[in-house]
Amino acid sequence: MMRRHIHGILLLDKPPGMTSNGALQRVKRLFNAKKAGHTGSLDPIATGMLPICFGEATKFSQFLLESNKSYRVTMKLGEQTTTGDREGEIIAKQPVMDVNPERIEIILSRFRGEIEQVPPMYSALKYQGQPLYELARKGIEVERKPRKVMIFSLKLEQLEDDQCVLFVHCSKGTYVRTLVEDIGRLLGCGAHVIELRRLMVSPYENAVMYTLPALEAIMESISFDGLSASLLPVETAVQVFPMLKLSTSAAFYLRTGQAVRAAVSLDSPLVRLVAEDGKFLGMGEMMADGRVKPLRLVS
Repeated sequence: MMRRHIHGILLLDKPPGMTSNGALQRVKRLFNAKKAGHTGSLDPIATGMLPICFGEATKFSQFLLESNKSYRVTMKLGEQTTTGDREGEIIAKQPVMDVNPERIEIILSRFRGEIEQVPPMYSALKYQGQPLYELARKGIEVERKPRKVMIFSLKLEQLEDDQCVLFVHCSKGTYVRTLVEDIGRLLGCGAHVIELRRLMVSPYENAVMYTLPALEAIMESISFDGLSASLLPVETAVQVFPMLKLSTSAAFYLRTGQAVRAAVSLDSPLVRLVAEDGKFLGMGEMMADGRVKPLRLVS
């Protein structure tokens, strides 16, 4: 069967025990799509929102990679593992003492706002062209530079025995496993992640997610038309950016790669471009002289 040219964004509810790429390949086969890509990996143990871009939407996946995310994480106190989560081997055990909501709140307050994190060895970051996790599996550890990230919200939702549930709203590049390990270190007992769910990828707050079984059921009962109904429009990936409407002539010249005069002045360096009829054209970049140049355009 010929692969289909489809365009849009699917919000997949990734199941546990599957890599993000494995989930992508399952969805791509299900949709029989010619081109698709995901926007930021989730660990195999993690569940939740994994936006998958089809066709023209892949041109704008970078904007979702750079967006803010929200998570609910369950951490187990008193144990540290090689990977920072339950998939690793336990390397240290310590008694859990004097851990209560009040003390946890004091420690959480130290992580709100801008913080620095050292990326974990078990991550997809590359060192001399090789993913860090491949080096880690060989027992090799290399120096990683701290990176600044922003924790917008960090709340204790539940504390029961040696398990603690946190809500985290953070910027791109935040490693929740590292956050959990750092919190456990300050508590004096160590900690690792046993459950992680991504609740949201901006701008898809409170959006509907689809599980693989739900998509398979749609395919069996309604076929490809039903699956297509689960896709969000391409332009939703950049809906947080201010809109700039272009005249027919300006849109024509922009499509040829030329910068055009903007009808209004916008402070944002990046703008969402639409034609006079409201059709999405792509993303543009504002220039110092008041013109806008094409950055990413739909075909």
